[in-house]
Amino acid sequence: MSPSKMNSADDASHSSSQPESGFIDSASFVNSQIAIRELLQQTPVHDNDDHLMEFAEALGTVQKALRQAAEGKASAQAEAAEWKRKYELERARNQDFQQQEKISGGNHDDDVHCKNTQNLDDQNDLCNQTNEQPERCCAEHGICSHEVLFNGENDSASRAIQNRMTRKASFKLSWWCKGERSDQHKHDIVSFEKGNITTAGRTSKQITLKWESPPQTVLIMTKPNSKSVRVLCVQIVRWLKDHKNLNIYVEPRVRSELLADSSSFEFVQTWQDESEILDLHKKVDLVVTLGGDGTVLWAASVFKGPVPPVVPFSLGSLGFMTPFYSEHYKEYLDSILKGPISITLRHRLQCLVVRDSARSEYEKEEPILVLNEVTIDRGISSYLTNLECYCDDSYVTLVQGDGLILSTTSGSTAYSLAAGGSMVHPQVPGILFTPICPHSLSFRPLILPEHVTIRVQVPFNSRSPAWASFDGKDRKKLEAGDALICSMAPWPVPTACLVDSTSDFLRSIQDGLHWNLRKTQSFDGPREL
Repeated sequence: MSPSKMNSADDASHSSSQPESGFIDSASFVNSQIAIRELLQQTPVHDNDDHLMEFAEALGTVQKALRQAAEGKASAQAEAAEWKRKYELERARNQDFQQQEKISGGNHDDDVHCKNTQNLDDQNDLCNQTNEQPERCCAEHGICSHEVLFNGENDSASRAIQNRMTRKASFKLSWWCKGERSDQHKHDIVSFEKGNITTAGRTSKQITLKWESPPQTVLIMTKPNSKSVRVLCVQIVRWLKDHKNLNIYVEPRVRSELLADSSSFEFVQTWQDESEILDLHKKVDLVVTLGGDGTVLWAASVFKGPVPPVVPFSLGSLGFMTPFYSEHYKEYLDSILKGPISITLRHRLQCLVVRDSARSEYEKEEPILVLNEVTIDRGISSYLTNLECYCDDSYVTLVQGDGLILSTTSGSTAYSLAAGGSMVHPQVPGILFTPICPHSLSFRPLILPEHVTIRVQVPFNSRSPAWASFDGKDRKKLEAGDALICSMAPWPVPTACLVDSTSDFLRSIQDGLHWNLRKTQSFDGPREL
């Protein structure tokens, strides 16, 4: 071997090992790989050249160490981002608590939370300020949810009037097994934070929602460019206003369409900017969707945090989440507004893209919530996708094929099913791990526990980048070294059921997919004696 080649190899190895901010620079790592590959190609290897073989093995060890360091960087960035998110959430909660103390002058009787059930008399006094008399709020009969919004006036009479106008509807959740309506509740499954549903754990039991105070505000979201949907929207808006006297929110596009039909729809409200959308869950008690499953996905994507109960009407071509028929909207809505109703808690995935080029945990992208699935594919590239997959920092496998689908159980009847995944009841807690056209016949789909964190990383030796799409939109390019981290989001999407979650699910696959539909076997053939 010539001295110039040895020096170039040493320089490449030395430059690739120089740390920057404690991590290995990806460009230097790629350059070192190219230099090593050229060196091995240009230098003939003989069986008796032991020193050259040892040198090649040493270079391979260096390459492996650099790869592990790059993986450690992505893992450290993801962990730092998660700690930062928890810190910011805790700081925001403390600021809200201090602001409430300042407004109420240290008197906490104005805020009713289900986590504090010691002072039941004060809770009843607050409930009596509404027009109706709800039943006694206590945790021993279920999990209750209350939220009182007021403008900070010190006068109690003014606060009571404001509470009647802006009070968010409260409700109670209970769950039971078929045939055992024992009304036994578990507080560690579903909890409430200022009247919003969050989940610390999951349950596969049937869930019932009972209104403790009547809903006052309804948000209607529609499928665009559909004449039948537009006509139905007009009818529902008029009926909810004339017969139920509810506050009605719609999208800006829908409000423009309503005002184009008649100026009498001035009472319909909408939002103007992104900041109002972020606070929409504090105003809306119920969401009505008019369309197919795509409309439900769109409605869920509007709420970046807690989601009010959703009533999905079927006006699409194929729907697994839309059990309500539009022809009987009056009967359905009247029953839902009175309650109680069965609901399905459809859990979402929280996805975070971590770039290899990020210099610190602050250089991160906003998390994305998906109700169906996140898909990582090869895009327009002709090369196989190479994806390194980890589950709670444990190596799972290297995906080689057209891509990978990480799906919720609600999305099991969507892209995952088309790629060979199983159909799963939406109430079953879990994450579906489904390969797309894998380059191995033994690569079968998995169902992982819902509490795990999955990291999918594009390796540095990948021949092409990958592309990630979230519920079929927001497509992002993943370069070598980039990672996608997915975990279960704490805010599910509660959808109303026509009967219950199991009956609705079975009916949807039977009617939508014609599941196991075949002609009955004839009985006029030969029989066993």
